[in-house]
Amino acid sequence: MGHHAAVPIDDGTPSFDLQSHSTCSDGALDPAAVVAAAAAAGVRLLALTDHDTVAGVSAAQAAAAAHEIAIVPAIELSTVDVLGDDFHVLGYGIDHTDAALGERLDVWRADRAARIDRMADLLAQLGLPPDRGEIEARRAAGMPVGRPHLATAAIDANRERLEAEGLAECSAFLEAYLCRDGPAYSRRTTPTVAEAIAAIHAAGGVAVWAHPFGDLARDSEVVGALERFSAAGIDGVEAFYTTHSEAQTRLLHDEAARLGLLTTGSADFHGPEHSRFSRFRAFSLFGCEARLGPIGSFATA
Repeated sequence: MGHHAAVPIDDGTPSFDLQSHSTCSDGALDPAAVVAAAAAAGVRLLALTDHDTVAGVSAAQAAAAAHEIAIVPAIELSTVDVLGDDFHVLGYGIDHTDAALGERLDVWRADRAARIDRMADLLAQLGLPPDRGEIEARRAAGMPVGRPHLATAAIDANRERLEAEGLAECSAFLEAYLCRDGPAYSRRTTPTVAEAIAAIHAAGGVAVWAHPFGDLARDSEVVGALERFSAAGIDGVEAFYTTHSEAQTRLLHDEAARLGLLTTGSADFHGPEHSRFSRFRAFSLFGCEARLGPIGSFATA
């Protein structure tokens, strides 16, 4: 990337937050409410990055007009890789109205829907049939269905048993049943990381690997994957993230500098009541510099 614009910090925490989610995917607030909450928290540059959909981008852009906040058109794509079945690639500055992107997303969401159906069948075989009415209602409304929605549907239909087992909270159920090696887990089949990068580039955006230490545990694995993704054309890495330690953040910052990659950051906001991702700007730069490149240009656009 050519230039590395850094967004200024006003009170010791970043004024940007480049990953958030609305009811268009697995967030609790609608896009306009996400924008309002971000603005109230002092965010000046926001990305709404719903999973595998750009359905909320236009509403977020419209809401931004009422607040002192800039919006980056964005998305978070769920991908498969040799190291795991659920790597996430963020796309920033995309043309969210691009027809080719829309066609690709339709195909990938269909794969996601088939995966959810497979996992729902497995849960039923385990004696935990989910409330499929909730799932079908989301689909009928044109909204993506992910594992959190399946977990909620299973909890709602089997609450007494799951409360007794201490698994009536979405995150706990996900970890017990729907994560890799869980008894009802099924992997997605498409897209690969390289295909996601190519789709983001084709839509005019820059591609960034989201929360690397959420995907992989060991430093060596993360560095190796980042090198491989860089060779595949990735533009940056989410070095600054709410669950990254200082050591992890500095490692990613330094590796990104070595590879000539952008460094972004987020608190991954999902809603004010979320058990882990409930506050905007809840991440630290640990004294490092964010290199936002063309993403930063949206702050003054």
